[in-house]
Amino acid sequence: MDYAYVVAGLVGLFFGGEALVRGSVGIARSLSIPPLLIGLTIVGFGTSTPELLVSVDAAWRGVPDIALGNIIGSNIANILLIVGLTSLIWPIRVSGATLQRDTFVMTAATLVLVPVFLSGYLERFTGFVLVSALLTYLTWAYRNPGVNMPQTPETSSPASVPVSSMWVVAGLALVMLGARFLVDGSVSIARGLGVSEAFIGLTIVAVGTSLPELATSVIAAIRRQSEIAIGNVIGSNIFNVLGILGVTALITPVPVAHRFLVFDLPVMVALSLVLTGLLLTRAVVGRWIGAMFLAGYAGYIWAAQG
Repeated sequence: MDYAYVVAGLVGLFFGGEALVRGSVGIARSLSIPPLLIGLTIVGFGTSTPELLVSVDAAWRGVPDIALGNIIGSNIANILLIVGLTSLIWPIRVSGATLQRDTFVMTAATLVLVPVFLSGYLERFTGFVLVSALLTYLTWAYRNPGVNMPQTPETSSPASVPVSSMWVVAGLALVMLGARFLVDGSVSIARGLGVSEAFIGLTIVAVGTSLPELATSVIAAIRRQSEIAIGNVIGSNIFNVLGILGVTALITPVPVAHRFLVFDLPVMVALSLVLTGLLLTRAVVGRWIGAMFLAGYAGYIWAAQG
């Protein structure tokens, strides 16, 4: 039954996230909101809604390791799994200073977590600082869009605001139910198998909540628009650290397990630096790098068990 809960949760998160993004983009276009603002806010928040609800629900119910593991694991999966799979399908072409600028923001946000995790606790004040930093970044990015800003792939969004609103409501309901099922099933499985809740959060839960990003990036790669995929990953990682972690800490303070500080956070920091280096020094992230990333993710999953 626990495995059925996990599967039902993953399905709810995937289809709920898709419906939420579709409806939100439909409303934004009906109200003539600029495409850049749609990409930075509505799509970014929409694909990160599963991470938000799962982390908040887990922290609220006394399983903080799943809450933090979900966020850190999602960022690691975004880089190794999604970038790896995307560049394996179609090489990623790095163009424009805007993408590099946002990559620096992603890395800076990741480095901020080092002193935060060293304190051993995410207080509400820390959450306030992280959310404020996200709002500052969004304002700055909107006023300084730069050049070659990757756009989201075209989707068939509902034409009218009422229909779009129904998509949003249905998507939120599915994501909320999916989050609840996924957390319930994952906690029971972890306890039944004797593995840590942190490991479950870093793997099953993290990949499950990253399904909207994975679907968006794979579709973009198949359409040979891999620069959209890398933009989606970078934006998602920024939202996860500043937005999801910040909102979670604002709602309820979260203790930081020692393993996150000594293993998982260093891995996330190292991967952010590696991705930044690649985007600064290479015009194309090719298939062999994608294969290395996928192998690296398999190695991380193996090492994370300990």
